[in-house]
Order: sequence, then C-alpha cells, then structure tokens
Amino acid sequence: MAGTIVVFDFDKTIIDVDSDNWVVDTLGFTDLFDRLLPTMPWNALMDTMMGELHSHGKTLGDVADALRSAPIDARAVAAIRAAYALGCDLRVLSDANAFFIETILEHHGLRGCFSEINTNPSVVDANGRLRIGPYHAAPGHGCGVGTCPPNMCKGLVLDRILREAAEGRKRVIYLGDGRGDYCPMLRLAREDFVMPRRGYPVWDLICEDPARVQAEVHAWADGAEMEATLLGLVRRVLVEDAAAAAMLPAPLDCKLESSMPGGAAAQDGMPIMPLGVKN
Repeated sequence: MAGTIVVFDFDKTIIDVDSDNWVVDTLGFTDLFDRLLPTMPWNALMDTMMGELHSHGKTLGDVADALRSAPIDARAVAAIRAAYALGCDLRVLSDANAFFIETILEHHGLRGCFSEINTNPSVVDANGRLRIGPYHAAPGHGCGVGTCPPNMCKGLVLDRILREAAEGRKRVIYLGDGRGDYCPMLRLAREDFVMPRRGYPVWDLICEDPARVQAEVHAWADGAEMEATLLGLVRRVLVEDAAAAAMLPAPLDCKLESSMPGGAAAQDGMPIMPLGVKN
C-alpha cells in the first residue's frame, strides 16, 4: 500500500527508554552527566559525554554493546514489521543520533523497514571518538512553537515529508512521546493521525488544548496497544482508499474512536525549553 507514511519517534516510542540516558547509565557515567546537565543543551551535552567516555577508555564497541541491550517491546517490533509488510512507508524522526538509532535497529533486524532516518548526525573521528552534531546548525531553526530544542525542529522536517505525501496523496500517521513531537503533530491535517504515548509529555500538551491538533488522536500506552492501534489505522486507510478508488463510501464501522481528552483548558503559549532538558 503506497497510501500511508508512518513517522516514528525513536526514544520511548520504538524503544522503551531514552537511548542517551541508557548509554550513559550503562557505562557508569550518570554522576558526571547529572553535573553537566544544567550547563548546556542536551545535544551538546551528549557530544561532550561521548568525549568523556572516550577519554576514560570506553570504545565505540562499548557504546554499541550498551545500545544493543536497550529494552524494546516485542509488540513494537511486530507492529513495525507488520506495517512494513502492509506497504507503509516508514520513517524515523528523532532527536537521538544516527549511530544510536542505526545500531539498535540493525540489532533487531528493523533497519530495512525504514526508508529514511531523520536525526542528529554522528561521525567517528580519527581517534575513534563519536561526535554528535545538531540537525539544525546555529543559529537554529527559528520555530516559534516553543517546545522544540535548539538543535532540531521536527515540524520543519515533517513539512518536507508532508510535501512528498501531498504529491502521492498519501496520509500520515505520526507516533511520538516527547515535547519535540508536539510541533510536527500540530502540522498534520484532519485526514492524518497522531499517536501520542499516553502519560508522556506530548500527551500532556495535547490534553492542555485538544483543539490545536487537527489530526485524529489515538493514544497508546505500551507495545501491545501501539501494535493494535497502528495496524487498525493502517487497515482503515486501506479500506477508505479502496472505497475512494471504487468511488464508493467507506463502511461506517471502519472508523476508530479517537481517544481525545475532554474539558482541558487552553494554554496561552508554550514555555521555551530550558537547558539540559530533552524533548
């Protein structure tokens, strides 16, 4: 099926933890990380931490081993494979970094399911030290939503994906958990779908002012619910696209119920992200 683009956040969406924290904690550098956390933006902090790891004798192999041990829900893996098998175009849009994401996806046999990975660049220098850079270089991306970190506006990246979707009349399903996923969710249209992780920051933002998100909202809490919700939406698009192609109305019972919060008060603007906070 060429009619659906599925965009996944990575940390706490595909995997159940934050990959940055997982590496730092697994390799025993939590105390140093916590001391530096208030002093610089998260992306710059992770580049600094990779230098600290290297200076203390931790190799790229040590980092990769830590990444391979990061927990991932088997149902999330099944959901990705099933959506790919159904013909969806799967993308990653993440504020992690290329080395971390590629290592984990390859370990679980999922890399081939994704047509592209949009994330902060990483490169190994001549000394074998991993360098992590910003997706949007200084002076920044200029997004005014207020929930994006200085190094990456996912909304701007999604704009490019949406232009591609419009050319092929494709619909978009977006899954995420963090504050940085709020900006791209605001850019989706009524015919699209967002899947915020229930109880996480992006869900809280949506609950504060539900009317700001135009796409249908379908929350999920764990891998099993992600799998059921995502595949239900994919199959719904299949039915609706087939009905449209045949110039017939879609079955009335194919529409899933949106799990939108009710009665939430609107908020007059979003706070700017402080230093040392990851979306």
